[in-house]
Amino acid sequence: MSKLIRRTWPGSGATGLPRRDRRPCSYAAYLPDPLHGRNFVLDGEVAADVTEAETAIARLNLKAAALSNTEALARLLLRAESVASSRIEGLEVGGRRLLRAEVAENLGERSRDVTAEEVLGNIRAMTWSATEISPGEALSLQQLLNAHRRLLEGTNMEAQAGRIRDEQNWIGGSSYNPCSAVFVPPPEDQVELLLEDLCAFCNEESLPAVAQAAIAHAQFETIHPFVDGNGRTGRALTHMVLRRRGLTPRVLPPVSLVLATWARDYVDALMGTRYVGSSSSPEAVEGINRWIGLFAAACKRAVEDAEQFEARVRELQDSWRRRVGKVRANSALDLLIDALPGAPIVTVNSAADLISRSFPAASAAVSRLEQTKVLTQVNVGRKNRAFEATEIVDAFTDLERRLASPDRDTRVSPPARRVPARPRRA
Repeated sequence: MSKLIRRTWPGSGATGLPRRDRRPCSYAAYLPDPLHGRNFVLDGEVAADVTEAETAIARLNLKAAALSNTEALARLLLRAESVASSRIEGLEVGGRRLLRAEVAENLGERSRDVTAEEVLGNIRAMTWSATEISPGEALSLQQLLNAHRRLLEGTNMEAQAGRIRDEQNWIGGSSYNPCSAVFVPPPEDQVELLLEDLCAFCNEESLPAVAQAAIAHAQFETIHPFVDGNGRTGRALTHMVLRRRGLTPRVLPPVSLVLATWARDYVDALMGTRYVGSSSSPEAVEGINRWIGLFAAACKRAVEDAEQFEARVRELQDSWRRRVGKVRANSALDLLIDALPGAPIVTVNSAADLISRSFPAASAAVSRLEQTKVLTQVNVGRKNRAFEATEIVDAFTDLERRLASPDRDTRVSPPARRVPARPRRA
């Protein structure tokens, strides 16, 4: 049975703190029920929502299999998911700024943009998570720690990367003690056992994949096993579960973009899974079902917007081909048009690597796309020359704005969170 563990904070002798932050005080840390082997009951409506979500995700992946730019679409949607996951944690960075920071990093320059560096870390962690687990493969605690390590690499929290916390943490309230916290996760001596149990649950197959991913994410957030990066690692975990269950072999739906829009409902639903007492109590069953239903709805919304975005990308690629004229199949120009959505800012060298063609062939393709205004020359880093597919960057911004609006259009339904500025149209 889940329970609250009463503990005492010893107080602090540090000077300069308010008196109430120096005094000893009591608090309650939450210890959740284990998940492995537990029986979950989905009510009828939630079960139907889960089925619809899984059908939508499977449709997106099946449709992607028929596209020539499947990899590019997958990379761009993965980027959208990573950016949104970071935004939930308060890391705000526009798509264009992030892309340029990434190109500068690939050119060997250390970015001075700390926020962009942290979001790039999230992209690396999410990318690793999406490919590290194969369908049917067991998830291990070490893989979860590796995802966290990749998230914090290169940040000022790198010393904590991949390390389970060895102290009590808390959410909300004072910065100096947990006594007025909104939520206090399990004590540090319980964390590793709970993570082992979580991984064992992730390797079960008794639940639908979407329900399992939702429950795994909620439990991870409840455990809060790291000093920093819990939210982003927890959202990466959902995709590891979906991929392990074979639901997302090619494309990940940008679920975090929707959860960032529904931030209040997202937090409230997570809190609702933290019952005290029996896991079979009406409170426990209702809380779990409410959260699974919200997560399933976010999956469906993410797929619908991803499909609209994919259609927009194909329209752009068709227009590019009309602009450049006849394009020989499998030529450097043809391959680069296919690849640009996944890498909207390129150098000639990165373009050559992207399409596995020689530097001269890539240079000629870039030149032709620049002549027809598909690409625009920009400077990144210390005046390195690069080329931007502005229309794709703008389409990506439109996707972020649309997903931030409850009604999918910020012109009629104001965004529920901060969003990038609307792109200027020619």
